[in-house]
Amino acid sequence: MRRWIRGALLAAAVAAVAVYALLPVVWAAGTSLKAGSAIFDPALFPAHPAWSNYAAVFREQPFGRNILNSLLAAGATTVASLLLGLLAAYALGRHRFRGRQAVLYTFLGASMFPQIALLSGLFELIRSLGLYDRWEGLALSYLIFTLPFTVWVLTAFLRELPPSLDEAARLDGAGPLTILFRVLLPALGPTLAATGLLAFIAAWNEFLFALTFTLSDAGRTVPVALAQMSGSSQFELPWGRLMAASLVVTAPTVVLALAFQRRIVAGLTAGSVKG
Repeated sequence: MRRWIRGALLAAAVAAVAVYALLPVVWAAGTSLKAGSAIFDPALFPAHPAWSNYAAVFREQPFGRNILNSLLAAGATTVASLLLGLLAAYALGRHRFRGRQAVLYTFLGASMFPQIALLSGLFELIRSLGLYDRWEGLALSYLIFTLPFTVWVLTAFLRELPPSLDEAARLDGAGPLTILFRVLLPALGPTLAATGLLAFIAAWNEFLFALTFTLSDAGRTVPVALAQMSGSSQFELPWGRLMAASLVVTAPTVVLALAFQRRIVAGLTAGSVKG
């Protein structure tokens, strides 16, 4: 009897969490199919769906280009963060040298600075490099907050791997890069997937740097493009098109999460149980 009650309570809790998490998405999907006065209809889904909202998102602004900018900037940031973070984490996690902890705490301290405090310096750097209003400049600026996080996570997991792997590889004549990419990297697959996805989402959703370092409509990323889709008051906002654009923007991260879900779960739970 107690087991049945416990199972029922667990099922109710899971259902409550699922409803809480999915209801905003369902509401956004229903609103994306409404136009005009149908926005004020309390029904979740309209009787006559306005699929034109999705076409209007791409017709009235260069939204396709905005999505491409976000993909390029977030993708380049993720690749650079994983590559640079992996090299730094290998040195910090597998080798002992003086000042190692100081370097780690420097990475941690760098991630604590608010973005607004870095704007002026980054602006001068990006402008001097000729990267203003380009996705390459955004990718460079996004490394400010993705790289410290990547280094810390990968360092923690590299420390958990047994030192015997390195020793056996050195006996076979392997160098540091061979050990890293051929011996340790296969064991870090789930961790890299989880860390890479979190870095991608952080770069994909970033707003302040994207707003500051872009000027033209064609140079903006999707968060800034969404912010530009507004009227002078909340009653003039094109809610249907906004929700349609929001669902389109959410699709890449959902696809990535579903594609790598097994590796992500394995990476997030790795090291939680020892024995």
